[in-house]
Amino acid sequence: MTTGSPAPIAGRFPVTLVTGFLGSGKTTLLTRLLPHPSMRNAAVVINEIGEIGIDHDLVAFSSENVSVLANGCICCTVRTDLQETLRELFGQRRSGVIPDFDRVIVETTGLADPAPVMQTLLSDTMLAAHYRLDGIITLVDAVNGGQQLEEYPQASKQVALADRILLTKTDLAGPGQTVQLERMLRRLNGSAPVLQVLHGQIEPEQLTGLGLDGTRPTTAASSFLGAPLDAPEMADDSVGKAFRPHLQNIRTLSLRFDEPFTWAAVTSALELLTALRGPDLLRMKGILNIEGAPVVVQCVQHIFHPAVPLERWPDENRQSRLVFITRAIEPTALESAFRAAQALARGSG
Repeated sequence: MTTGSPAPIAGRFPVTLVTGFLGSGKTTLLTRLLPHPSMRNAAVVINEIGEIGIDHDLVAFSSENVSVLANGCICCTVRTDLQETLRELFGQRRSGVIPDFDRVIVETTGLADPAPVMQTLLSDTMLAAHYRLDGIITLVDAVNGGQQLEEYPQASKQVALADRILLTKTDLAGPGQTVQLERMLRRLNGSAPVLQVLHGQIEPEQLTGLGLDGTRPTTAASSFLGAPLDAPEMADDSVGKAFRPHLQNIRTLSLRFDEPFTWAAVTSALELLTALRGPDLLRMKGILNIEGAPVVVQCVQHIFHPAVPLERWPDENRQSRLVFITRAIEPTALESAFRAAQALARGSG
């Protein structure tokens, strides 16, 4: 595990991951998005261009695996692996083979675990120099989503790692079914907003701008944690009893600390947690008070984003605030790790 040192993020292309279990509506969503005028400067990396069903009249020119639509949106297929595809995309942009783009949307397969894709963006030094993770969008089928979440760990992990959840096909589900599913989603990921989307109709702006784009305390800096940390955790015994064990073990929790940290204390706590429970620390993000200064930290299991120091605090609150998505980790264990690190740091001082 490497927490790294604070690093600039401005100037890197934001990458949005679009994930969701089989039949959740990713193809419909992308079909609606690609012709949108605001997508003219976007590059969309998809699994199979033929599945998207883009009208041939929209295509301006094509190479072996890159198609440029008439509105300038770039469609790129994954022929080998994501790392090579993103390197090729950046190289062709720099050499002028394809038009300029200012963001990337990556569609994963229905059975994909988003964590390795996120880790690829963080651990590959060449990719990290040019791209940054903006957020994860997870689509959930309102008709079949409840059963999928119970039966397939991939589906529940896709929801757990999401920054925003799109609930699709609600017109085909009964009202009670949709309400029950939303409760399940909030139990799995209490910090991600849930939006109902019909037939892929959504503005591209609702899928982007979910992460930080610089060091200034913009709206994103104060809202990227998702739901307010003061919001009560969703509790519904009837829903919990219906969950399979892998669902009951995934939970959202938050921690606050009044006392400022040193960077050494934070690093010690995170190294301890990732060494002992890395696979179960599905995701963490937060704003830490490092000796009075605000610093944004994020991680996916044992891989960490470079820390981002903000120019100033987003609001008057100077508490350290951390949101965790974990699997079978008690909140007391997380809090104890950080408080022990604080105590050791005080002793060494």
